[in-house]
Amino acid sequence: MARTVCPHDCPSACSLDVQVADGRVVSVKGGDNPYTAGVICAKVSRYGERVHHPDRILQPLERVGPKGSGQWRPVAWDAALDRLARAFTEAAENHGPEAVWPYNSGGTMGLVQRDSIHRLTHVMGYSRRKRTICTSIAIAGWSAGVGRVAGPDPREMALSDLIVVWGGNPVSTQVNAMSHISRARKTRGAKLVVIDPYRTGTAAAADLHLAPRPGTDGALACAVLHVLFRDGYADRAYLAAHAEDTAALEAHVATRTPDWAAAITGLTIAEIEAFAALYGGTPRSYIRCGFGFTRTRNGAVNLHAVTCLPTVTGAWQHEGGGALWQNAAIFNWDKTLTEGLDVKAPGVRELDMSRIGAILADDPDALQGGPPVRAMLIQSANPAASAPDSNRVRAGLMRPDVFVAVHEQFMTETAALADLVLPATTFLEHDDIYGAGGHSHIQSGPALLEPPGECRSNHDLIAALAGRLGAAHAGFALNARGLADATLARSGWGGLDRLEQERWIDAQPSFAESHFLTGFGHPDGRFRFSPDWSALGPRAAGMPALPDHWAVSEPGDAERPFRMVAPPARQFLNTTFTNSPESIRREGRPTCLLHPADGARLGIASGDAVEIGNTRGRVRLHARLAEGQPPGIVVVESLWPAAAFSGGRGINVLIGDTPAAPNDGATFHDTAVWVRAA
Repeated sequence: MARTVCPHDCPSACSLDVQVADGRVVSVKGGDNPYTAGVICAKVSRYGERVHHPDRILQPLERVGPKGSGQWRPVAWDAALDRLARAFTEAAENHGPEAVWPYNSGGTMGLVQRDSIHRLTHVMGYSRRKRTICTSIAIAGWSAGVGRVAGPDPREMALSDLIVVWGGNPVSTQVNAMSHISRARKTRGAKLVVIDPYRTGTAAAADLHLAPRPGTDGALACAVLHVLFRDGYADRAYLAAHAEDTAALEAHVATRTPDWAAAITGLTIAEIEAFAALYGGTPRSYIRCGFGFTRTRNGAVNLHAVTCLPTVTGAWQHEGGGALWQNAAIFNWDKTLTEGLDVKAPGVRELDMSRIGAILADDPDALQGGPPVRAMLIQSANPAASAPDSNRVRAGLMRPDVFVAVHEQFMTETAALADLVLPATTFLEHDDIYGAGGHSHIQSGPALLEPPGECRSNHDLIAALAGRLGAAHAGFALNARGLADATLARSGWGGLDRLEQERWIDAQPSFAESHFLTGFGHPDGRFRFSPDWSALGPRAAGMPALPDHWAVSEPGDAERPFRMVAPPARQFLNTTFTNSPESIRREGRPTCLLHPADGARLGIASGDAVEIGNTRGRVRLHARLAEGQPPGIVVVESLWPAAAFSGGRGINVLIGDTPAAPNDGATFHDTAVWVRAA
């Protein structure tokens, strides 16, 4: 049994115990890390299905027919790298270095394998990738008030008397968080409240489920703030010591009553009043903020409003109290070597990864007035399926004048449209180190298997390509273990020997620092009820000065009366595991969840084929009538591959790529659609 870490784009970064025999994975179980505590999700426990899948890409492939035709021929690695280097060089010579756009995402969250592509970008002066598809909206919303992406130890949920899961579904997406929540419920009689527009697995297990309309969380939070001030739950002494703009906030929310919020959210006045009284009357209340409610055009405003709640009650000062979105800032990583920050030149554009469709369509605004993108290397990402406005993304990748190389484990939708496909290792076949978003532990992930066929790691590919391009940097000269060791040392965590000897390093700051008793992350150490949105991004115009309901959702109309959200399916993780046989069996098929009243009105029953559409396109799937969500809401749990849908187009065809305020971001849960029987 060997110890490693789950590499996937999930806050948990689970400790894993992997049994290997004769070069094959025998079992994958949760490790004894204090946060993982032996609990992992079912999809990762089946990881052997992925590692040993017969469809793994095992050698470089070069396109020989039209793009997307599926016609390939094997080529040697040297020839493939020469072709890729030549494409980058030609694009740079013809249009300037910014015509090359290395693109990656969260296919692996290890510092070595994820970040090496940025080192090449910085050395060569290529266009940078602005990471907007997942976190940029939430980072702005959290930072607006708190000032630092950190918070109380998530293990403290086990010491809480009330846990509020707001906009998340840890039963599906962060299962070991439920272990700590369950401990509080069993040992302390703690209550669990879930706030989500539909009845998720977590909501079904909760003591109270509030289902506001998508994009109205800020209104709910403001009504709760109203009750907190009105009914004497505000901790005046805490506010005087730790917050700015309290008087302005109290005056503002005096008009944000529960009846005002009920009209916006679709909740009843009684539901809002009951939740506000429960929250205000429970000092040890812990809000575990998810990603879901931030993936709207007003998501940053909504998250900021939620962070105001523990500030008004003073819940931050209690063990088992406060709020947490992510803990990324506590690791203090020095990424000079992994990302090449010492050669990051000013003035090079940073392209919004969520707008890849517009960028490849030569949209001047998306290109920021610069040259067109004519060459790409895509690692750890599948934008043809996962990016918004996917019809446009596919069209861009299909352009004959855009060279696309994809480094992948499987023939994904993006790889199928490439000019060159290069075989990639899984996390069990390369070395790396990991922090986490959802806990405080630094962990190492050693290679436990030999790479199959001719698979190479991200770092090894980038280093080999750098040599052909004449890109010089100390990070290219180190192997993965050397780069991990040096990064740990530069970041103040000793080195790889220490990490492997201790098994993990707990980076959680002291209680006082974690709970911001020594100051929030602003220069004066005080929480901001009235944030400076303009300091957090270029799209701050019109954002409310104080917490509020900001009505900027994608407009619906008589033609598109439904609001659609597209949350994760339990058995998938983004587009990972969508080819695992057991994951597919458990999920069944792409499904549209409809309120029974909407189904009756439209003449749609469970199991019927339906179409969902808007001006960007349409998709065909099957309906399931489901209680627990407001009427007028459509839920499509995804990301299924496009081929799983009748008609061969996936759900992100319908998602717009309009950037969110204040600092861009994808709005996967903010879409107006029509629904009809197929």
